[in-house]
Amino acid sequence: MRIRITFTKQGALRYTGHLDLHRLWERAMRRAELPIAYSQGFHPQPKMSLAAALPLGFSSLCEMLDVRLNEEIPVEEIRLRLKDNLPTDIQVTNVESVDERAPALQTQVLSAEYHVQLTEPVDGSDLKRRVEELIRSESLPRERRGKFYDLRPLVEVLTVDTETSTLQMKLTAREGATGRPDEVLTALGIEPEYARVERTRLIFQE
Repeated sequence: MRIRITFTKQGALRYTGHLDLHRLWERAMRRAELPIAYSQGFHPQPKMSLAAALPLGFSSLCEMLDVRLNEEIPVEEIRLRLKDNLPTDIQVTNVESVDERAPALQTQVLSAEYHVQLTEPVDGSDLKRRVEELIRSESLPRERRGKFYDLRPLVEVLTVDTETSTLQMKLTAREGATGRPDEVLTALGIEPEYARVERTRLIFQE
């Protein structure tokens, strides 16, 4: 069977990278005695995949993981088994069975929404002006790992609440076209280390 797990990632686990998170899930499933399916070959890998990599330091309310199991198990039993074998900073919010023939989870992600809390005092009117300027921009040339790209088309929605010093972002999250909240902050002239970023929603193809 193929199951889809929705979970939160909080606290110290914000600093756990993509590959380490993968290993954490594999260990938790082994402890929960869930029959994970593995690939064939000299280096068998668990048949599991995360929807979209979460940058280091970000928390999330909506991470998703697809896993293939070698036998049918009621989803409520899977959830209960996992509950006792995961660190407290990961909370499973949903477990469901999905069609084995459905496309790979990561190929179906379109966008991601983020809540950003600024942790240093800012001038509200100046921040609002910078957000409006970014939205009006036709292009925002940026460099990532030695490659140049345009950040502007990756920003679908950007709003600011000056009273609470928070930003709401909806960024493209397709393969090969992913907007990052820290790069939006940099484009706004805000150092990313002065913000707490949380992913609140993943948006998939219908």
